Amino acid sequence: MPEIGPSLVLAILLGIFWTAAAVLVRGVAGARLPFLLLLAITGAWAGDAIGGRVGGPFDLLRIGDFRLLPASLGALGGIVLVVVVSVLGPTRAEPGPGPDR
Repeated sequence: MPEIGPSLVLAILLGIFWTAAAVLVRGVAGARLPFLLLLAITGAWAGDAIGGRVGGPFDLLRIGDFRLLPASLGALGGIVLVVVVSVLGPTRAEPGPGPDR
């Protein structure tokens, strides 16, 4: 059976936490919720890995080998990316009469 490291489990928990906080602040997530969750988890995992390479002040808050500060920054970066893309992306046309009517 493959062994799951604590880094992935903590990244999932941190991604869920920051996604829930973002939905609480914005009030609604709609169809963006799966993308928010996926990018928050991926960002947290990547943030931990980058924080391990950089070191320095990013090693202040840790749970074992998991760096909370860079992982949180990565999760928030993923959430901001989804929000920016959803705001700048195309919007759906409103149903109703067309411009000829």
